[in-house]
Amino acid sequence: MSIGTVLNVLRDEFPEVTISKIRFLEAEGLIEPQRTPSGYRKFSAHDVERLGHVLRMQRDHYLPLKVIREHLEAVERGEAVQLPVVGRQRDGEPVPEVPEAPTAARIGRAELLAAAGIDEQALKEWESYGLLTPLEDGAYDAEAVTVASLVVELGRFGIEPRHLRAMKAAADREAGLVDQVVAPLRRHRNPQTRAHAEARTKELAGLTVRLHAALVQTALGVRLP
Repeated sequence: MSIGTVLNVLRDEFPEVTISKIRFLEAEGLIEPQRTPSGYRKFSAHDVERLGHVLRMQRDHYLPLKVIREHLEAVERGEAVQLPVVGRQRDGEPVPEVPEAPTAARIGRAELLAAAGIDEQALKEWESYGLLTPLEDGAYDAEAVTVASLVVELGRFGIEPRHLRAMKAAADREAGLVDQVVAPLRRHRNPQTRAHAEARTKELAGLTVRLHAALVQTALGVRLP
């Protein structure tokens, strides 16, 4: 299967998964898809099953990638292992800490540095320009890997992070417009209406991204593949 096919297979259970997330897990050694002679990834059914297992351990058990990797390696060695419990202790017994609501996939600072191939100084510079922003616990949304990769790619053409502040400001304005539209839905008394706000947010976000791309192409007089 191609990476796009894998994404479609996983999205029924993991709607927040992205191609960037799959690539990141590959970079971390959690999956090893084969490559065609031209360099395209080809995933087997075993790869997809393993991906699903990794994503469930992140979603349901809130385990860091290092612990997940060690668990998978133990399973492959044929050892009978149980998933570790992450949480505080009460009377000597572990008590899992369950968040109030499902959380999106996230990565730690060290993982982001490794995935992007940058050092701490570069990351601090990007943060100073607002290109990347850590969450309250110091981790990052998984989409930060995509942002970091694109900043690196643009840098190869001489476009420095400070040049990207205008893009960040435009993105913030677009996000503010979307938020303004869905805010009444989020405040509604009906739970179904509030739940509909997330779907409407994704729909509007997709439309704004497509419009932004079309405007840039028009301004440059080019058409992207």
